[in-house]
Amino acid sequence: MTTFEVLKRKAGTAALVGFRMLPGPIRRTLVRAGTPNYTVGAVCAIEHQGAVLMLSQPHRKGWSLPGGLVDHGGTPAEAVAREVWEEIGLRIDPGEPVAFGVYSATQSVDVIFRVQVSERPALSLAAEARRCRWWEVGEKPGVDRETRQIRDLFNTTQTEPREGRVLS
Repeated sequence: MTTFEVLKRKAGTAALVGFRMLPGPIRRTLVRAGTPNYTVGAVCAIEHQGAVLMLSQPHRKGWSLPGGLVDHGGTPAEAVAREVWEEIGLRIDPGEPVAFGVYSATQSVDVIFRVQVSERPALSLAAEARRCRWWEVGEKPGVDRETRQIRDLFNTTQTEPREGRVLS
């Protein structure tokens, strides 16, 4: 190591030790100020015999999956259960997420859940959802960019997670 690299490493260590000594609220404020903020959304693919329930909503172009934003301090599962209830009047246990999408360009995160139903449930559309429709897997409804990202991610999701491995 060169003298410059040694000094750089020692300065970095000193900065981290100093950071650790700061009170928790100050550390959190510094971390939040120096890192990007992301919006986290949670959606649910409700499926019945090869069809997925999609909604037409006034604030979106085209069709979208039921879901919405995660509240501060909330979890994606809570958010998707709340939004599905609010949008279509259906109470769900979303289970575990089947996919995550992190998009640095839009500073957004999508958490995708899947619920399979044996019968098509009776739905009660709220003001947020003007229409709903079951789309067959092969059909391609008109969707906006965000929903297209979610659909593409969902369609490439493996049912079993791929195990990690050391590359070098």
